[in-house]
Amino acid sequence: RCVLKELESLGKALYGAKLIAQSFQVRNCSHHKDPVSGSACLLSMIEEGNPQHFFIATQDQDLANKVKKKAGVPLLFIIQNTMVLDKPSPKSLAFVQKLQTNQLVPEHQKQSIVQLKEKEGLAKQEGEKRRKRKRAGGPNPLSCLKKKKKTTQEGQEPSAEKKKRRKRKRNRVKAEAVQSVQKDEEE
Repeated sequence: RCVLKELESLGKALYGAKLIAQSFQVRNCSHHKDPVSGSACLLSMIEEGNPQHFFIATQDQDLANKVKKKAGVPLLFIIQNTMVLDKPSPKSLAFVQKLQTNQLVPEHQKQSIVQLKEKEGLAKQEGEKRRKRKRAGGPNPLSCLKKKKKTTQEGQEPSAEKKKRRKRKRNRVKAEAVQSVQKDEEE
């Protein structure tokens, strides 16, 4: 109701916005007799952890920043004709994290765990902080490699000396055989 009253007071420039706001369901607020500004009314409706699970849709940055400081209130805004649901605020994420850890282990069990740790001497004391000591490392593994043998002559490797080259043998035909072949040809 406070938002509608504020839109009425702003005049004909926001008549279209007033018609759109009237098309939605109107919630009763505590300022029925003396209306306050729209943002103050919306903030009062989401007090005490947002029990009615309201979403806040606004383009007002001041109101958006105030809503982000409260846990569990989704925030909607418009960017280039598209409705966008804002990511959860850090306050909401912290609230959910706390709620989940409380559900995992009940409070009386946490207290009994602390008492048992103190009894056994396992409780952490703030004065004692252990530091991890650096241990001396071994030698550089590259320095431990065996040295390579040097070559005997520049450009030649010792393996080249061991290689044997095969020589082709020429088969020389005896002079007598050549003469007999020639005689046969002449005849």
